[in-house]
Amino acid sequence: MKFLFLMDPLETVVIEKDTTFAFMLESHQRGHEVYYLPEDGISLWDGHLHFHTIKVKPQLVAHEPFIQERSEDLTDDQIHAIFIRTDPPFDQQYLINTWLLEFVPKHIPIINRPCGIRTVNEKIWAAQFTQFAPPTLISCHQGKLMDFIAEHKNIIAKPTDGYGGSSVFHIQPGDTNTKVILEHLSNKWNSPMILQRYVPEAQNGDKRILLLNGEPLGALLRVHAANDHRNNIFAGGSCQPAQMTARDKQIMATLKPHLLELGLYFVGIDMLGDYLIEVNVTSPTCLQEMNKLYHQHLERKVIDFVEGLCKG
Repeated sequence: MKFLFLMDPLETVVIEKDTTFAFMLESHQRGHEVYYLPEDGISLWDGHLHFHTIKVKPQLVAHEPFIQERSEDLTDDQIHAIFIRTDPPFDQQYLINTWLLEFVPKHIPIINRPCGIRTVNEKIWAAQFTQFAPPTLISCHQGKLMDFIAEHKNIIAKPTDGYGGSSVFHIQPGDTNTKVILEHLSNKWNSPMILQRYVPEAQNGDKRILLLNGEPLGALLRVHAANDHRNNIFAGGSCQPAQMTARDKQIMATLKPHLLELGLYFVGIDMLGDYLIEVNVTSPTCLQEMNKLYHQHLERKVIDFVEGLCKG
């Protein structure tokens, strides 16, 4: 079968960390043809999609993760599955590609489905589950933002479209930078931002749980470095084993029907203590870190699932 991977440039891949690489390598080892699809590689011509790809052979060689075999133009009747694995931010190019991919014939699985990716802002969407989320305000109204801080005092402030821990601020009582942080994140009170009451369990790390078809695939704890409050791996955090609690399972059971309805098959949820913080759908990561912690090959389960979708 022909598997397309819409992703960031090949030279950005780090073979020991990249979840996408694990999917590509497993696909290749099973005999599937693997194609790299760049962000600008999709054309729509008279209602049919054309993909301007590079056929690649993934390999466990750090300085050369891919042997690029040839450039190849494929039409939408020649492929069997598409993986959307472009990293955030969800910008104009990302949005346009999700619109174009809506033209893919319905029998071809897309991981994750474009309409689902458009629907689920990774930070805002989780706020609807108020029974699981910490007290949250999403606004650019200065008065509302200041009132929320006055009420809850110990606050996390972040943008609605951030990723990898970028521009996440911890505001504490008496912080003289509070207004500057709010002005920055709200683009001087013009763009909505997110405030959440600080969750003390954040000191112990945040839990990333990967879901496959709504069911737990694995979990780990991301723990911040000594000089940083952010637990994200991209911000210097480290990984530790984690157990899934009864609360985690309750949250996953609640999310599952929503995720499946939206065609969000491979998802990462982030937990702080008992609280759901984010639902990651664009390019969830941490699979390779889980593999190392638990001596697993979780990508095998993902490719098993995709093959099942392809066979109908």
